[in-house]
Amino acid sequence: YEAAGDSVKVSLDGTDPNGKSFHSEWTGKYDGKDYPLTGDAIGDSRSYTMVNSHTLRITTKQGDKVTSTTRVVISADGKSRTVTTTGTDAKGMKTTAVSVYDKQ
Repeated sequence: YEAAGDSVKVSLDGTDPNGKSFHSEWTGKYDGKDYPLTGDAIGDSRSYTMVNSHTLRITTKQGDKVTSTTRVVISADGKSRTVTTTGTDAKGMKTTAVSVYDKQ
């Protein structure tokens, strides 16, 4: 996550289920509107919405179809982040993933 003018730029690097590296980018605002997404196998746009001071909702779409929803929750003490994503993968299979990150 980094500032990009009055927006936020989110860059992700990782490995897909087949072991292939990927890089995706999204630049937008936390206003619930769709902004272009590049490098993501299941979406071409994404929206971010602040639910409250500790919770962020992310919706990824391919065209007008929602392909995943993500809920990011920062703990009250700010020491961990829990990311829960549900959706459909590139093969049409339903998926759920939960990741917990501890602040170093």
